[in-house]
Formats: sequence, C-alpha cells, structure tokens
Amino acid sequence: MPKAEEIAGLSIKTLLIAVIGILLFGIYVGVLIYGENSLTVLSQLKEKKHNLIYEARRLNKENQTLQKEYFGLKQLEPKE
Repeated sequence: MPKAEEIAGLSIKTLLIAVIGILLFGIYVGVLIYGENSLTVLSQLKEKKHNLIYEARRLNKENQTLQKEYFGLKQLEPKE
C-alpha cells in the first residue's frame, strides 16, 4: 500500500518540483509569444518594414513625376 505522501507513485517533493517546472516553462513560452521581444512583435515589425519600403518607393515615383513637372515648367519661364 502506498504512503499518504505519494501521489501516482511520486513523492510530494517530486510532484511539486515538476509542477513548478511546468509553470516556469509555461511562463517562458508565454513571454516568447506575447512579450516585448516576442514572435508577434517580430511579425508586426516585418509588416511595418514592408509597408515603409512600399511607401518609400511610392514617394520616390511621386517625386520623379513632380521633378519632371517642375523642370518642364521652369523651361517655360522667361530667362532673365
């Protein structure tokens, strides 16, 4: 017959250490997924980088168009 201090063949001390280990591992995984340096933050930063690159390209094209228009108008002005 098992002792009262044993649960499922494990001592209370072993069971407590295992539960604490599982809790700490769960907290660690939670920080990896949702923390300040987490995978979700990495994903958001990658999306933001993509959007900024797209915006920079769009602005460069708009700048080229405006420069062409500016120089075209500047040639129409009388020279002094």
